[in-house]
Amino acid sequence: MTTAASIGQKLWNYCDVLRNAGLSYGDYLEQLTYLIFLKMMHERTQPPLSVLSDHQPPPVPVGCDWPSLLARDGAELDIHYRYILETLSYQPGTLGVIFSKAQSRIQEPAMLTRLVHDLIDSENWHGLSADVKGDAYESLLERNAQDVKTGAGQYFTPRPLIEAIVDVMRPGPDTTICDPACGTGGFLLAAHDYIVQHHPTMNREQLGHLRNDALHGWEIVDSAARLGVMNLYLHGIGGDRTNIMVDDSLRSPPSVHYDMVLTNPPFGRTSTLTFVNEEGRTERQSLTVERPDFWATTSNRQLSFLQHVRTLLHTTGSAAIVLPDNVLFEGGAGETVRRRILHECDVHTLLRLPTGVFYAQGVKANVLFFDRRPASETPWTRHLWIYDLRTNQHFTLKTNPLTRAHLDDFVSCYRADDRTQREESERFRRFTYDELTQRDKANLDIFWLRDESLEDSENLPPPDQIAEEIMEDLRAALEQMEEIAADLGASGDYTSAIADFD
Repeated sequence: MTTAASIGQKLWNYCDVLRNAGLSYGDYLEQLTYLIFLKMMHERTQPPLSVLSDHQPPPVPVGCDWPSLLARDGAELDIHYRYILETLSYQPGTLGVIFSKAQSRIQEPAMLTRLVHDLIDSENWHGLSADVKGDAYESLLERNAQDVKTGAGQYFTPRPLIEAIVDVMRPGPDTTICDPACGTGGFLLAAHDYIVQHHPTMNREQLGHLRNDALHGWEIVDSAARLGVMNLYLHGIGGDRTNIMVDDSLRSPPSVHYDMVLTNPPFGRTSTLTFVNEEGRTERQSLTVERPDFWATTSNRQLSFLQHVRTLLHTTGSAAIVLPDNVLFEGGAGETVRRRILHECDVHTLLRLPTGVFYAQGVKANVLFFDRRPASETPWTRHLWIYDLRTNQHFTLKTNPLTRAHLDDFVSCYRADDRTQREESERFRRFTYDELTQRDKANLDIFWLRDESLEDSENLPPPDQIAEEIMEDLRAALEQMEEIAADLGASGDYTSAIADFD
């Protein structure tokens, strides 16, 4: 029996062969995406055609299909493969997103031959269930995110956290859902799976809506958008019309509004956006977003995203957004945004996340939950409930990773069925609107638990766990130093120093 684990392991094992030829994990995953997609498109044109249903595949131009690859090997295959990638990069819709700026990274024709003939062609991808092939691809995305040298982790939100967020948000069959910084599509995929699992009796119209119209995303980086579109497609979501737009979602006020927004915007220093370009190098852009529908103009991209998320929602829409600590306490524009959102939205829940759970190192983050409301003279926020999952919690990516079970108590306390029935506990506290707004700068960075590790050495985590946390902090500090040097025009390169810690 073919399983997601066996397929994922088979695909990943070959990565070691290609790494010896100079390919990174990201390069390998990218080439797999191109080839698996072409193989699937060919399989969907074979009898019985009835299996296509209303999930129509994007048409592949004649001469750029999978049989044209199989008919060649060696140098001839290498030349034709490069021709296919260039040709498909100019196609519209899903093809254009997946093959945008596509290039072959495989320098050895013999390895390309083996990849095409022995690995990809040996599997009937269309015959696999969406769960099997989708989960196999998800496992590759997660492994790629763990490679901290490439920066791929910034596009991958830990799946246990996403699952818990979706569990309390409870999207339904008719819900329209948006992620304006979707990366590899984790939130959209989790929302889809939640709806399928909790609404097994959906009719054909609802199924079609979920597959083609319910989920929408934006991603500014071509390579991440490519992975996101492929991730959704392998799970049976989307078709010739892509669900993900390659663009900066902050560019202009939205023309379409949604019932729900689930997102983890890119982190970084306040004045810059950092991302990995198509050549695998880190790029930074100094950004200040000016929009007439924003409460404050700021170079802090996370504050801009928070304002943008509110504008994306219908009047009664709801949102969950992952934010770094600085958004909770920063003055100036930060204070303006916090006071306005507390007044104009029902900001009802804040989840303080532990450190050591993100693939991007050194991140201290939170999840803010709020509902948009119509204009009102009185504030919509009555109480903000804060769940502290950070104090006295020690997680690392390798030795003690965050699991879905670690979030069970938060999900239970959240009371998604009826938030009026919430009760305070050791980690879950309620704060009134007046208490929040009377704090200096409306600071929402609130904690009340005693940090036992500061008082009792017996409560310290194991030495290897402490060492890993120190490494994460050092990598984050060095990355920030590199960003500052880049902004100042300095020529110093801290990249090699960062790599030495891995």
